[in-house]
Amino acid sequence: MIIAWLIIAQHDIIETMMQNKYRPRVLSADGIHKPDNFFYRLFSSQRFLAIVGLIFLLVILFPLAKTYSQKRLIEKEIEDVKLEINEYEQKNKELEELIVYLQSNQSLEEQARLSLNLKKPGEQVIVIEDKKVDSNPVQTASSQNNINNLSKWWNYFFK
Repeated sequence: MIIAWLIIAQHDIIETMMQNKYRPRVLSADGIHKPDNFFYRLFSSQRFLAIVGLIFLLVILFPLAKTYSQKRLIEKEIEDVKLEINEYEQKNKELEELIVYLQSNQSLEEQARLSLNLKKPGEQVIVIEDKKVDSNPVQTASSQNNINNLSKWWNYFFK
């Protein structure tokens, strides 16, 4: 019964379409009416649409590439600044440790011993002096100038 009703409904739809001169869509290329308008032909051309799409992509990609390169530069600068901050923090930490050491009693005692030649009670101070190699270097240089060249070579290779 439902099938009969569907067939009747379909038949009624077809009759009303024919009376009102509705035409069903034709899927073949021959049945479609193409207007002979310049703009219609232009916008329906695949070549034109490809060119418009390419221009659209270029308009979007150039600013995008510029923005990306600026972003990379900024990220590099941020990384460099972070490294510089870490270096300054390390120097700051070392300076704080130096300040703590210089304020300690050990540093005070060491500076008193070195600068003022002080000693603790009961300590003995031993001073070691360096030997002086030559008291007058000008005199030895002038004495070598008096020696002839052959003697200098002899002394250089065999003594």
